[in-house]
Parts: sequence; structure tokens; C-alpha cells
Amino acid sequence: MIASCTFGLMRCALMVASVAAAAALAQTQAPLPSYRSSVPITVDGETVRLDMRIYKPDGSGPFPTLVFNHGSTGYGTDSARIKQAVDAPAVAAFFVRRGWAVVMPARRGRAESEGLYDEGFSFIRALGYSCIPSLSLSGADRALRDIEAAMTVILTMPFVDKERVAMGGISRGGALSVAYAGTHPTEVKAVVNFVGGWLGEPCPTMSSVNQSVLTRGAAYPGESLWLYADKDPYYALSHSRENFAAFTRAGGKGSFHEFTVPADNGHWLGGFPKLWANQLEAYLKLRGLPSAESPSRL
Repeated sequence: MIASCTFGLMRCALMVASVAAAAALAQTQAPLPSYRSSVPITVDGETVRLDMRIYKPDGSGPFPTLVFNHGSTGYGTDSARIKQAVDAPAVAAFFVRRGWAVVMPARRGRAESEGLYDEGFSFIRALGYSCIPSLSLSGADRALRDIEAAMTVILTMPFVDKERVAMGGISRGGALSVAYAGTHPTEVKAVVNFVGGWLGEPCPTMSSVNQSVLTRGAAYPGESLWLYADKDPYYALSHSRENFAAFTRAGGKGSFHEFTVPADNGHWLGGFPKLWANQLEAYLKLRGLPSAESPSRL
């Protein structure tokens, strides 16, 4: 943590707040069991293995399946965070208790996935993520290719009901999920975006970059669910509202919900299911997907 704080007091404060929120969540939640699988995919002409965390309910399936995409490493300046395991236990628990499987693919270079993590870095990589639109957006394109390659394999997994697949994600993963659905509208039956965006504060180009990514999802014919919170150090609510407005102007359909988290960092919204469970249940029901918690899984 001390080394990370050399990048500035603001970033240090944000990291401390994030760690405090994570600790609070760990004290209040008992994660369901999961396992990790090293899955070969082919992307950009090469075969690499992606680290995928998998949650499943009891039984052999096939199950409706949520593919959940992870976010960034903060500002891209802390190399140790690249190899941290990918997980969203509160989101996974919500879905598993409703009879869903959940697959969380780590994109190239993240966690134990093979390959280079290269999602929009500056020319000098130690400076972190770039604010230059061309560099940032090329990173988003690379991430989307990873998700496309991962989906090709996930849809063949024997426990996955490929007719009932939803996609969601947090932060960059939320924005990627919206964008992916717009270019693969027949693959996913629902889209859940937790505090999604691609480029965060203080980049002056964040509005144009984020709207460029998110409006790709406007072609998705169904509604998507956007869940955001105040006190988000990366995406202020006013910024995210503007992104949603741009999405709807481009023809996108969806609903935008705002919450106040019981912590100092709204970016941790995904860890507080009591806030968003009702909205997510209603959305899944609207999309004709399993939404009720099974008594056997309480």
C-alpha cells in the first residue's frame, strides 16, 4: 500500500477506501463455493488459457448462466492488482440462489490467465491507463475480443443453457457487457451493468470515451439494467446519467437506478445486494428469466 501511495494522495485515499469497503463486505458475507478452471480460447490468432471462476447450483444442468465481466485495476499503476483473483461473490450468490450458474472469465493477463494484459495503457506503461481516446478505445476493443472468444467456449460448456444466457459486469466489465450485447444481440437475453464505464476521473476525455463504448450497446433490442451509486471515485452519478442519456439517444433501451451505499466508495455497489436485489429480480422477470429465490437454496 505504501508503494501505491507514491502516485498521489488522492489515489492513495481511494485505495484505502476500497480496501476498507472490501473488508466490511468480507465480514458480512459468506461466499458460496466456486472453482477455477483454466480454459483454452483462441483470440487474435493465438491460443491462450483464460482463468475462469465458476459457480453452479446443485444438479447437472443445463442452467441459465450469467457471464460476469470484471473491471480494471483502478488506475492501471499497481501491477500487483493485475494478478489478483477475479470474483464478485455477492452477485454470484444472488444468481446461484435463483438456480443460475455464473462464469467469470479473467481476460488476457489478468489473474491466472495467460497472455498480456493490455487494455488501454499509456505509451509509458508505468503511468497507467491512457486518457488518449485512440489508446483507450483500442484497449476496449481488445477486451471485447477476449469476451467474444470466451463466449465461444462458455456456450459449449455442458452445464450452460445457451438459450438463457445473461451478461453482466462491474466497472469496465459493465461497460463491456453493454457494448458486447449490442454487437451480439442474439447471444444474451439480459444485460446487467454495475457502475459501468471504461475511462474514469480525472481523465478529461472520459465522457467521449465512455459514451463511445456504451453506445455500442444501443443496437441490443432488449432492455438493459444500469445500477449506479453515489460517492463513486471513478464515475460521478452526473457523469453516468449523461452516459445513459447518450445511450438512449442512440436508440438504447434500459433503466437507470441510483443507490447510496453504506460505505465511502460507491464503486463497491455490487457488494450490497440488499440495495439492488429488488430491481434485479424485477428485471430478470421482465426478460422472462428465473428471478425467484428457490427455497431449497436459501
